[in-house]
Amino acid sequence: MYEPIRTKSVHSTVAGSADFPHRSREDELDIQLAGHLSALLAVTDELRGLEPSGDLDKAAERLATQVARLRGGMAPVRMSVTPASDDLTSLHQRAHALAGRALVVAASRADTAAAILAAEQMDVHAAALSSRELASR
Repeated sequence: MYEPIRTKSVHSTVAGSADFPHRSREDELDIQLAGHLSALLAVTDELRGLEPSGDLDKAAERLATQVARLRGGMAPVRMSVTPASDDLTSLHQRAHALAGRALVVAASRADTAAAILAAEQMDVHAAALSSRELASR
């Protein structure tokens, strides 16, 4: 029913095979963590565009520093953001979720600085969501 496989597997793990690049688990976690923190930085920049504050400015700078560290010194690309949404609640929810993802990866990578930053951002956005919920009642 099926034709037999006639080519070598691309997933071959033959020792000494340098046919494709290999990354360590730590490298993969660095890439993943940098991605989550970059996404969190983008949402933070959107929030800064809607409601400027010194706290958001500091958070954005700390996030940019962590992303640059994880990317080997390459600063994240940032631009003046025109917010795609003016719904602050959904932006805070997105930021909270991204910070949570970053926290999980930072914890599995044992990156204390990134984990602390992610946990602080989770707290900030959870507090913002709580205050918005109380204000809407």
